[in-house]
Parts: sequence; structure tokens; C-alpha cells
Amino acid sequence: MRAAASDLPLAFDDVSLTAGATTILDRVNLTIGPGAPTLILGPNGSGKTSLLRLCMGLAEPSTGAVSWGGRADAGPERRAILFQKPVMLRRSAAANVAYGLAQAGCPRGLRTRRTEELLDRVGLSALASRPARRLSGGEQQRLALARALGRQPEILLLDEPTASLDPAATRFVEEIILDAARSGTKIVMASHDLGQVRRLAGDVVFLVRGRLFEHAAASDFLDRPATPQAAAFVRGDLVL
Repeated sequence: MRAAASDLPLAFDDVSLTAGATTILDRVNLTIGPGAPTLILGPNGSGKTSLLRLCMGLAEPSTGAVSWGGRADAGPERRAILFQKPVMLRRSAAANVAYGLAQAGCPRGLRTRRTEELLDRVGLSALASRPARRLSGGEQQRLALARALGRQPEILLLDEPTASLDPAATRFVEEIILDAARSGTKIVMASHDLGQVRRLAGDVVFLVRGRLFEHAAASDFLDRPATPQAAAFVRGDLVL
């Protein structure tokens, strides 16, 4: 059997995204390959979420082209995206995961076992029967990760998944993300937290006002930023 085509590298070729007279992303050239997590950084309004939507194929560029593994028409089967506030179905935690598996084409006879495995992977086995909407914010984010991982994605796109969580919940979510990365899933994650860059990132994509200012190894970005904008961001100054 022929191996499934990879969606990596994920490439942006002179991509711009506009909405009316507003430029959201401006002539972005970027290649994201396999390996450790890629974190997308930038001030509010820099275009991080829009970049993730383009990575997923939920939006089309106004100009330029996005490609996955050299293909411009790759379907989303090998990708999954998780937004900052995941939607929980009016079902139990286990039923939320089982629904995601059904949507991903998992055979009915395998869903119960796969659901149990995924809940165990994110530390929610004891809450399998609890209504998903009664879970805490951190538990809901972990459940959303279980649903996304059930798709067995090659690329997992995350939009600030720990933005509203306390430190303990953040640590739990980060451990799940690192475990997924170690298992071979490519993580592309928007963040505003420089500490998270040190803990998770292999490389950093830095945006300001929709423009790509740096794409560098995380250590270089943090310790030797190449642009004044990146240096200001690392210092904690406002970047306008």
C-alpha cells in the first residue's frame, strides 16, 4: 500500500489575507517542518489566529498560496485545530470523545476502547461520565485535546490553549502537548507567554501587525532576537 502523503512541510508563499480595507496578514513567507513544537508569538491583533486558520485550511489567502507537503489541495484529514474556548457538546466527557471519533471515521466497534485510551491519556478517566459542560476550564481543554488527538493528526494547531487557565491546569495541558509532540505530532501553537516558549518551543514565528518579523530557533529568539520588535517583545515592552 502507498503511504499517505504528508502535510509537512506546511508552506506559505507570499501570503496576504485581507478583510475589506484591513490587512490581517501581509506577504508572509514561511515554512514549518516536522520536529519540536512551533510557537506563534505576537501582540494582540498580530494575526496569530488567522495564521492558524490558514494552516488548517479554514480560510483562503487573499493573495499567495498555502501548501501542505507540496500540495495546494490537501484535505484536512491529517490536521486538527483547537481554539481557545472549545465547544463542549451536551453529553458526557466520554460521549464527546466518542462523537469526535465517529466524525473521524473510527469504526463503531473500536470507539469504546479508543475513548477510554484517550481519556486516560489526558487524565480524565475518572470523569468519563460527567457532563462535559460541568468540567472545569482546564478539564474542558484537556477533553478538547482528547477529541483532537482522536483524529490522529499529523499536525495539531492550537490557539492559546492555556490562556485562561491557572498554573496547575496549564502545566497539565502542556504535558499533554509535549507528549503528543514526542509521539510525532507536529504542534503549531499560538501563545503570548515567553515562559511557554522556553518550556515547549523548538522554533518561534513572530508576527507584528500581520507581518512576519522573525522565524528562528526558540533559543535564538529569546536570547539573541534579530529585530528591534522582537527584542522589545522579549523585554516585555509594548510592541505597536
